[in-house]
Amino acid sequence: MECRQDKNLARCTCTYTPCEKKGLCCECIAYHRNRGELPGCLFPPEVERTYDRSVRAFIRAWQK
Repeated sequence: MECRQDKNLARCTCTYTPCEKKGLCCECIAYHRNRGELPGCLFPPEVERTYDRSVRAFIRAWQK
């Protein structure tokens, strides 16, 4: 399967600019999963900017 990094980058909402996984969704998901986290694209913008990728932060963000 061909990587669609260019298309993914156009839709990537992660604000961590030095991330080497930007646009490489499968690598991003695997990285955060191994850390017990969720990728930034699942969070609302104001929560994503805190860089708290915890499941707890995700639940809090969507309970409001």
